[in-house]
Amino acid sequence: MPTIDRARLDAAYRIALDALLKERHPDGYWVGELSSSALSTATAVMALHLMRTQTSEVLIDRGLAWLIEHQNADGGWGDTVKSFSNISTTMLCRAAFYLAGDSGSEAVKKAEAWLGKRYGSTPAQLAEAVRARYGKDRTFATPILTTCALAGLVDWREVPPLPFELACLPQSWFRFLRLHVVSYALPALIAIGQCIHHHRPTWNPVTRLLRALSRKRSLRVLEKIQPSSGGFLEATPLTSFVTLSLAACGLADHPVAKNGMRFLVNSVRPDGSWAIDSNLSTWVTTLAINALAAAGDVRSLSDRDVLCNWLVQQQFRERHPYTGAASGGWAWTPLPGGVPDGDDTPGALIALTHLPEPVVEKVKEPYINQSVSWIKGELWLARLQNGDGGWPTFCRGWGHLSFDRSGCDLTAHVLRAIRASYHGQISALDLAVLPAVRQMGISLPNALGFLANNQRPDGAWLPLWFGNQHMPDDENPTYGTARVLAAYRDLGLMHDEPARRGVAWLVNNQNDDGGWGGGKGTPSSMEETALAVEALLDAACGLAPAAAGPNAKPQAADAVERGLAWLIEHVERGDLYNPSPIGFYFAKLWYFEKLYPMIFTVAALGRARVQYGNVGQDPPSVQPWSAAV
Repeated sequence: MPTIDRARLDAAYRIALDALLKERHPDGYWVGELSSSALSTATAVMALHLMRTQTSEVLIDRGLAWLIEHQNADGGWGDTVKSFSNISTTMLCRAAFYLAGDSGSEAVKKAEAWLGKRYGSTPAQLAEAVRARYGKDRTFATPILTTCALAGLVDWREVPPLPFELACLPQSWFRFLRLHVVSYALPALIAIGQCIHHHRPTWNPVTRLLRALSRKRSLRVLEKIQPSSGGFLEATPLTSFVTLSLAACGLADHPVAKNGMRFLVNSVRPDGSWAIDSNLSTWVTTLAINALAAAGDVRSLSDRDVLCNWLVQQQFRERHPYTGAASGGWAWTPLPGGVPDGDDTPGALIALTHLPEPVVEKVKEPYINQSVSWIKGELWLARLQNGDGGWPTFCRGWGHLSFDRSGCDLTAHVLRAIRASYHGQISALDLAVLPAVRQMGISLPNALGFLANNQRPDGAWLPLWFGNQHMPDDENPTYGTARVLAAYRDLGLMHDEPARRGVAWLVNNQNDDGGWGGGKGTPSSMEETALAVEALLDAACGLAPAAAGPNAKPQAADAVERGLAWLIEHVERGDLYNPSPIGFYFAKLWYFEKLYPMIFTVAALGRARVQYGNVGQDPPSVQPWSAAV
């Protein structure tokens, strides 16, 4: 077992724990804070400009000033203030300046020099570069090209049409049509499709007539699915694209455009910027609860029963009007624009196993039994499992787009949630044949088969919604591998070959400084180091060898010791407040979240304290749900 400075480990854990608890909302949950986004700010500025209201002028000027202040030294813009420049964000920022009548500014000149050096200077070359970034998925390429066309930067012939008339069809048909957009981009399909049709009608007389007849009906669909906040998915870019598209085809007075405008005005930050999304409150709350459970320190939470009730209240209890998803899932946010998904739902289910039943007298909102809530959530996940055995984010499908494609990290998360509800002396094999699991239609063998089949030859797994900008193709095998190993650990399968190879990959890809980045040689971060350390702790402490060979376990133990030393040192430096852009939003939009370093560090250091025998800690376990069984 590695030699650990227990005093420093304990002190660093207390620092991380205190930092996390201080971020808690007075009502008990966490809200977090997403990074400001140049892409979001640019799209919001364009939407406000095209809506042409007196209120918007000040916000436009402040937004453009923020963009100038946060332009990268190379002349481009990245999604966050810590992100590398990319063509999508740079094209949108450039378009914002053009639309606002500031095309001759120094910021625009620098951006055009950056674009010309990398992609060419002609509109056709730039349009092709945007399309190449997203391939067959038009969900984000078409909105970018539409805004550029509105700004006069590309020809409308470069903008592929969107069949907005299909929005008039039942939602259940979408997956069978194999569209190059998905139902979760339905607002963009309708609004941007109408904008493109307004500026460049199709030559086909039949299609033109069909779209003319579908215009009002599809707008009614758009109005019906807009949440009360006005923000589609609570996302600034999507809401901005919808708002500016409607305004650009003469529909600035439409209720959807006005509500979109209201959302943008209400979500601007004091410095004049916008974030990718309003918040990830439900997601970070469940992450925080589960991190404290891993640390054996859930008792640090006051009013846990009230928190349990809050979490249960966030479960969707009716079919979602926007996506058509059945009831039973959780979204990333409690705000009205959220939609249920396959990562937040298992996170919520695991968190519920760590929280006590609420005392009815203490609950302000209507009381709901969380055992019933758990069963409904598990049934929701059962219906979501793809034919390949894995779990997608939002919907079953053909696996062509990130929305319906199975993810290794999501599948591992679901497996952990299922295991949590039947915790006890149940082996993975016994769990797979439990009548309750089989009755729900969940195939655990198929899920484990999916993970084994999607492990890379080098032993790593890739996640779906997280990346690392320093890695080839923006991949993050450290995050993916750590998350999948957590499932093998919880299922008692760390001796199996896939887990052994995954542990070996983490050990072999530790940086020389003791930390981890997305892969060996990339800058170490708090988030990735904490995730790797937590995943390796069980291997280092004897539950499984790190890889085949007599030196396997000592290598894992040494990796954990060096990783803990790196984490402790960087906690002492104050790096808990230095998040890294590892999060992917829709269409590869980078973000960082203020709470990620705190949450992941609490889990890693807390689990280390438990593994190395600190007195006074509860074991990192979950409580059985006998009612569910």
